[in-house]
Amino acid sequence: MANIEDEWQEDPEPVQIGHSSISRSTCQESSEVDSSDKSQNSQFPQSSNEEASSNQVAAANQASFSFLEINGQSTVSIDWEKVNAACDQADKERWAKLPPIVKNFYIEDPEVSSMSPNQVEQWRRANFDIHVQIRKTCDNKQLDLKPIPNPVLTFEQAFKNYPEILDAIYQQGLSKPSPIQSQAWPILLGGGDLIGISQTGTGKTLAFLLPALIHIEGQITPKQERQGPPVLILVPTRELAIQINKEVSKYKSKNIKSVCLYRGTHDEEDMQDVLRDVDIVIATPGRLRRLIVAGHLHAINFSYIVLDEADKLLNIDFGRDVRVSLFDQRPGHQTVMTSAAWSPYLWSQVKLYANDPIQINVGPLELAAVHTVTQQIMFVEDDDKMKILLKFITYMEPTDKVIVFCTTRASAAHVATEFAVIEIYCQLLYGDRDQDEREAALEEMLDGTATILIATDVASRGIHIQDLTHVINFDFPETIEDYVYRIGRTGRAGKTGTAITYFTKYDWEHAKDLIKILNEANQEVPQELEIMAQQYEEYVNSRRDNYFNRELELLAFLN
Repeated sequence: MANIEDEWQEDPEPVQIGHSSISRSTCQESSEVDSSDKSQNSQFPQSSNEEASSNQVAAANQASFSFLEINGQSTVSIDWEKVNAACDQADKERWAKLPPIVKNFYIEDPEVSSMSPNQVEQWRRANFDIHVQIRKTCDNKQLDLKPIPNPVLTFEQAFKNYPEILDAIYQQGLSKPSPIQSQAWPILLGGGDLIGISQTGTGKTLAFLLPALIHIEGQITPKQERQGPPVLILVPTRELAIQINKEVSKYKSKNIKSVCLYRGTHDEEDMQDVLRDVDIVIATPGRLRRLIVAGHLHAINFSYIVLDEADKLLNIDFGRDVRVSLFDQRPGHQTVMTSAAWSPYLWSQVKLYANDPIQINVGPLELAAVHTVTQQIMFVEDDDKMKILLKFITYMEPTDKVIVFCTTRASAAHVATEFAVIEIYCQLLYGDRDQDEREAALEEMLDGTATILIATDVASRGIHIQDLTHVINFDFPETIEDYVYRIGRTGRAGKTGTAITYFTKYDWEHAKDLIKILNEANQEVPQELEIMAQQYEEYVNSRRDNYFNRELELLAFLN
């Protein structure tokens, strides 16, 4: 299991989900809640929709219960078909009372419309061989699927009707959209669901953020009359949440308010004030789940939902928090799911959150490193790593910035202590540090006060430190996915970088996967790495053969 350092993992206190939703699961769970549970749950506030839902659940329960006496004992019999039918009807009645979601804001530029299919295909091939396809999630009905829109080639083609956004883009000094942005903006501005698969540092945040700002302003219900924030951006780490919130501040108009929610921010008793007039919630899964369960937020109000780093959000560590939090999502909302890689398991999760999304692959679908990073593998003894690192730091250029990644907090603290002893200034970032210390560490790297950051994998996803020149893997990560995300902290936004990895004999199990990453990125594969991969495969095969031989010997003995 991945080492998750910054998320609340305990289950919240038991709560009747029917307070925030009505569905089959709601009705079934409600029928099993006794009077004491109901009295405990009454402490959580209910909206008018929720009160109606509770009454409908009660009616469904009353209509579906019958009492049987078997051998002198009373037994409750539940007609689940009636319960399900009542819940379906209640869902429809609740949704019918909600204002419609406005999602289509796209007016295609004539230059974009005039692109021929051949021109579009040539552009996609020239831009990292982009592949675009529709992923059907509704198999039991006829679908009128919209055609996949052509990509926009300039910022003006996407946002000419939104001068505030264009002005903000110009202020950032951006020259042209990245490939993922060019293809994603027409889809999202047109109201479609999206799966965006692109390497780290390729502009996925801006791809989903700018359409979100337009979505907020374009809804029918006036802001002061909305029941809750329309946009949710869900992320796996607090550092990524903070960074996205900073990105929002660069582009949002003065009328749009965002809030960043993760463990340690804002007391729950103050949450009503914190969330007042908020348009965008940026949250980590554990924190969102607590707020949903406590009734401070309601998923039914989210009309634009982003699952950033979806591969991490939907895995075994966070998946349950995400499912509970979005249990009451309303039909017709818009969903964006982004990731640097995709797995077969994630396809099974897509239908829970998205409706016939358009999938964009920028580059290969499988895990791959950015090609702007030069990957260097150094074969070292474990005891020599510190000496080699100190030599590198000694000869750093004044313009160099480096993140040194360690697998554990203890290892990171050890490296930082060694630096302190010889008066090398650095910052330290790991999950258990106080939040103000974590923010200070990143801020000093961003403003140049510090040029060396010692970090665990809490810093491996989504964090963008401008002009970061080097990533050093002091310890090889637990998974090859984490390796790709780590080295993706450099070589971003079209710039180049260098990743140096200390590889020991204890890391040989990762040799085969590392070779694949190096080959795909056209990097040199050291012969020693190939030898280690072969030796590890032979070791595994011998262990397997020994196991089967022992099994055969045992069977022969028993017979």
